[in-house]
Amino acid sequence: MYLTKEVKEEIFTKHGGSAGNTGSAEGQIALFTFRINHLTGHLKKNRHDYNTERSLVKLVGKRRSLLDYLKNKDINRYREIIKELNIRK
Repeated sequence: MYLTKEVKEEIFTKHGGSAGNTGSAEGQIALFTFRINHLTGHLKKNRHDYNTERSLVKLVGKRRSLLDYLKNKDINRYREIIKELNIRK
């Protein structure tokens, strides 16, 4: 499995502040980005997997809404997470 407990803890420790802080916007955005990158790689090999494609689109939408929330709440945190995860061009 690509997303183990240890990987999640590492993501939340790095971006959310602590392993237990799973509700932070930065931690969730980082987790969604990890999952999006994994699904993108899967879809490059399996182009006709439409269920995974739908899941990917839903994840991107969730991440986008969290980024919009963070942008309205605190622009500096938004800019930091964008820079760390290389989400924008």
